[in-house]
Amino acid sequence: MKSTLIIPYLVFGGRCDEALTFYQSALGAKVEMLMRFNESPEPIPPGRIPAGFESKVMHSMFTIGGATVMASDGCEAGGKFEGFSLSIALPDEAQAHKAFAALSAGGTASMPLGKTFWSPCFGMVTDRFGIGWMVTVAA
Repeated sequence: MKSTLIIPYLVFGGRCDEALTFYQSALGAKVEMLMRFNESPEPIPPGRIPAGFESKVMHSMFTIGGATVMASDGCEAGGKFEGFSLSIALPDEAQAHKAFAALSAGGTASMPLGKTFWSPCFGMVTDRFGIGWMVTVAA
């Protein structure tokens, strides 16, 4: 029996290139695949994307450590993220502090890094793109 795989898919409403560059710098993300709308093997139907989106990201896949995330610019400008967070578990407190500081740049920390009953180092931040992150070190 094959297992089910759930992969987060983030839609950045025109800011995907910026987000990918940010996650490469902040978290060491590696872009594994990227295709722009103007590189599609089939023509994009008229009116499907806003004017000026031709060179925007139609689909991408990147990894952070062993985790896969997919992303695109979507088919409309703007974008609002609500009701979820990505949890990133790091091997030690130094790496957690580094990731938290990078994700906080231009974002908002809602819970500073600190000791909890489940982790020696846990905090929550919303990055500049509106993505919520829970940064943790395994107990």
